[in-house]
Amino acid sequence: MDKNLIQRTLSGIVYVAIIVLCVTPLGAKLINSISPDLVKQQYLYYGLITFLMLVGTWECVKIVQFGNGYEKWVVLPLIAFIFYLFSKRYFNYGFFFDFRLSEILAIVLILIAVVTLFKFSSELYYDSGKLIFTVIYIALPFSFALGLPKFTSYDDTFSLEVLFLFILIWSSDTFAYLTGKFFGKHKMAPKISPKKTWEGYIGGVVLTLVLSYFIEHYHPDLRGNWMIVGFLVAAFAPLGDLVESQLKRNFGVKDSGNIIPGHGGVLDRLDSFLICVPVVYLYFILAKFIYIIS
Repeated sequence: MDKNLIQRTLSGIVYVAIIVLCVTPLGAKLINSISPDLVKQQYLYYGLITFLMLVGTWECVKIVQFGNGYEKWVVLPLIAFIFYLFSKRYFNYGFFFDFRLSEILAIVLILIAVVTLFKFSSELYYDSGKLIFTVIYIALPFSFALGLPKFTSYDDTFSLEVLFLFILIWSSDTFAYLTGKFFGKHKMAPKISPKKTWEGYIGGVVLTLVLSYFIEHYHPDLRGNWMIVGFLVAAFAPLGDLVESQLKRNFGVKDSGNIIPGHGGVLDRLDSFLICVPVVYLYFILAKFIYIIS
């Protein structure tokens, strides 16, 4: 058997296992079965997101290749400050998905960063542009990710929104790949990602909607309507892949890193996640706002 295939399979299994243990109550139950009341699930999730954010920051800094100015030294402090602001809400009083202007502005900034990457990429050749893009691209999605799950300390519950978000992203990628492989003819973005086709994109959307129907049917306790979430994930996950591919293409980089053997870096694995999280977060805000005014 191909050694690379074995390596990819084993590292993929470990990666998925870590994600599942940290985004579901299974992680805390497993650890607390060894030593009771050692950790709460919300701390495992927070630790995972923090770790992924730090590694993602390191990878993005390497990709954009800062010069000798001050900008590369203030990237991490700025990202850490933004993450800290969201962390206070995560631990102190949670996310209530109010229609906050600051959060809407943050999502608009992500949109501007994406447009800049594709349409005004020359701005990223300046260290100031690299700084702004890196902070927006890394800090905001990982910070918004803290707001997706619900948890309560008194009965030690932790909801499964993040788990199903990952499942939908993985399934969307898989469905799009398989549909594109067998039926793909029309290239979606040949210069950025030659293997993506419109047929694959449509197949990914349709089949992900089927999966999201079962999630909505069997897990009605989840926040929001997961038929809508499934559509949003399938629609925007390919954009996340294109964003990271374009970023690497601009700076002549093949992989963001090698922390996951055979799969690349954190940004290679979470490219869709970084775009889908703000989109789903925005949907939760709008859904609650519409519910309140209706």
